Order: sequence, then C-alpha cells, then structure tokens
Amino acid sequence: MDWLTHKIQAPDQIYYQQALNKQAQLTKPPGALGLLEEIAIRLAAMQKTQQPKVEKIWLSVFAADHGIAEEGVSAFPQVVTTEMVKNFVAEGAAVNVLSRFIKAHFEVVDAGLIAAINSVEIISDRAGNGTANFSKQAAMTQQQMEVALNAGKSAVDRALSQQAHLFIGGEMGIANTSSASAIASALTGLSVNDLTGAGTGLPEDKIANKTNVLKKALLLHKNNLETPLNILQYLGGFEIAALVGAYVYAAQQGLAVLIDGFIASVAALLAMEINAECQGWFFYGHRSQEKGHQLVLEQLNARPLLDLDMRLGEGSGAVAAVPLLQMACKCHNEMATFEQAKITTQ
Repeated sequence: MDWLTHKIQAPDQIYYQQALNKQAQLTKPPGALGLLEEIAIRLAAMQKTQQPKVEKIWLSVFAADHGIAEEGVSAFPQVVTTEMVKNFVAEGAAVNVLSRFIKAHFEVVDAGLIAAINSVEIISDRAGNGTANFSKQAAMTQQQMEVALNAGKSAVDRALSQQAHLFIGGEMGIANTSSASAIASALTGLSVNDLTGAGTGLPEDKIANKTNVLKKALLLHKNNLETPLNILQYLGGFEIAALVGAYVYAAQQGLAVLIDGFIASVAALLAMEINAECQGWFFYGHRSQEKGHQLVLEQLNARPLLDLDMRLGEGSGAVAAVPLLQMACKCHNEMATFEQAKITTQ
C-alpha cells in the first residue's frame, strides 16, 4: 500500500493565475459569478489549460455489505444492498437517471457484497463476502483492506483510460452510515451522538440503538485506532476503502474529483489524513441531510455546491452538481472580454 503516500502535485499555479487574470477581463463586475469563477479557475489549474471542460464524467458506484447490519442499525435489511446493485444494472436507480442526464459513464463495482452476482454488467473487485461485524471484531483484515483500496485505484485507471475530466465515486451498502459515523468519530474526536443520524430512515429509538452500538465498538477498538489505515481496517467498509483509494489515486494522477455526501465525505477525510495534498483536487457536490455531514464538511473546510436536503448516497448528490461545473467552464470559455465587447471599464 506504499502507493497511498506517493507525492501529489498541486494544481498548476501558472494556469491558476492566468485563469484568474482572464476572469478579471470578462464582461461582469469582479467576482460577480461567485463560486462559478472559483470552479473554473481551479479546473484550469488542474487541467493545465485556459479552456477547462467537464465533458467526460466517470462515475463508479462501489457496493459492499457490512457485518454491523446484524446489530439492527439500518431501517432496511442487508439484502437490499444486492437488490439495489441489480437495480443499478437495470438502470432503474436515481443515480442512473441523473447519470444519463449528464451523459456520464456509469459503472457499478462489487467491492464485497455478501454474495457475488453473476453479471457481466458488474465490475468484480471483491475484498470479501461483506465486512465482519465491527462491534465484535475488526471489520476487515489488512489484506482485505488492501484489495478494497486497490479497487478504487483500478476504477480511476479505467477513468483515465477514457480521458475523463472528472471522477465521481458513489457507494451502496446497507449500514454504511454506521461505519462512516464511527470512522468520523475516530478521526476527529467528535461525539458519536453528534455524528449518528437516521441513515436510510431510522426512527429515534433505533437511532439511539445505533449510537450505542457505535460507542461500544469504538470502546472495543480504542487501542487499535492509531492511524487512518487502522481506523479504516477496524471500522470501515469495503466500499468506503475503495472510495479512499480512488480519491488518493485520482489526486496523484491529476484528475479532479467531485465528492458526494456523508459517506463519501468521510472517505475524503480519510484520504486527506493518509495523503494531505488530496484536498487540492476535490470539489464537494452537496450538503447531505444526514446528521453528521455538516460536521464532516467543517473538518474538511469544504464548501458544498448544493444543499437540496438529499440523503440518498449512490453518488447522486455529486452528479446533481455536475451542471454547475459545466456552466462554470462555459462562462469562463465563452464570455466576451470588455475589450471584445467594447465596454468601457473606466
């Protein structure tokens, strides 16, 4: 896993400055397009061009099961993970609809379902038959974690082979908000009470049970949570590990990443703890309605593009934000300058 700490180059500052200068010449008051200007400038620096674009979008949804589901921490039974993967293949999920709208390349990756699905439409990159119940033992072995991290790396390689301009990672796994809440608490020291929410729709009494399960798990593993990778191994999910691997490797390869909601943001936080220079390559799609997401965004010092009360996962919130990136590029590339429009600036 040495590749995780390989150097990450910052986006090109010469192109950043050139894009900043160009924005000052466009027919608008300085800063009038707000965050759209910042997006375009950052993308120009990432892509080393004065004509940034977000036309080729790659979306990998990583799916895996969680042993912690045995503790009644989800409103849905574990079988729903597999059923939703089949729905992805049938192109019936929200993320399929949204992906078609933005013309993204969509793939679903089995990172560790409880049982493999025999389908040529699914990328099989399995670390195991679901994680172990981390309220009783480590979620995964170090070898399984390595396989899962590499599943994310491989997805980015596929994106790069198609000259993608943007990578989005989605996730599917019943009980994965439990894993994400526990990871976030271990990484930040924030209270599990503040980070644990309804997930797929738990009532208050069930949220209380979920919170207590996570507290006991963190207490059980407290002496084994010394590094980000230890935290991932003991508390994580295979799909979360795949997201971490994808985010680190995309940054290493100079590929812009659009982060989704709560679980994806926790994976981004892990990625940054492993290799801090990741941050320069991340955009954040939306603020999820999931309880702990705002706290995680604050830890990331992140400003999400949308706030639509979404809490679906799958990468759907990030996909919904893609048109903003595209519009930012269009304005940067196609607006007239004051000189071209013969508009007086003095």
